[in-house]
Amino acid sequence: MLWSMLMIRSKPQGTKANATLRLVQLRRRHLRAVMRIEQQVYPRPWSYGMFLSELGLKSSRFYQAGLLGNQLVGYSGLMFSDQEAHITTIAVDPSWYRYKIGTHLMLSMAHIAQYRGAHHLSLEVRVGNIPARSMYTKFGFQPVGIRKNYYPETNEDALVMWTQDINLPSYYRRLAELEASLLASSSIDK
Repeated sequence: MLWSMLMIRSKPQGTKANATLRLVQLRRRHLRAVMRIEQQVYPRPWSYGMFLSELGLKSSRFYQAGLLGNQLVGYSGLMFSDQEAHITTIAVDPSWYRYKIGTHLMLSMAHIAQYRGAHHLSLEVRVGNIPARSMYTKFGFQPVGIRKNYYPETNEDALVMWTQDINLPSYYRRLAELEASLLASSSIDK
């Protein structure tokens, strides 16, 4: 499993060259940086208290942080219920868009879901978020429904997406191909 092996060769100003993206379990100490990203990327960001509550649900949740050195550049989370894992959140600092950090986070989430015994993955995404939808499609997610006005602050619907049978060899092969292509590239896209 890719956990902390992605080297970044081209990067935004002020970042060390050839930094390694490390994925670690999200902790309370990361929440200030998480809140900064939340404010930038979501019209209705989660509150600090909501994140604290989610982090306390250790048996049914898992959250991770993507770090470059000491800088948190992205995070993601899963909720587990029976044989389903649901992506609760995934966000990348806008200054790190197009470096495939989102792809790296998704690979890790898919592996963690498999490890925890999930057979299916689900998520909601804004209908208009074409880059995210494109990334999710690479992971085998297919649209299965619409939640009308799910994002009332932007007056947008949510596209409900699922990928089935993540516990089968064919999905393990899909992830291996995504990992190989990620490692072959020298930059990190969300």
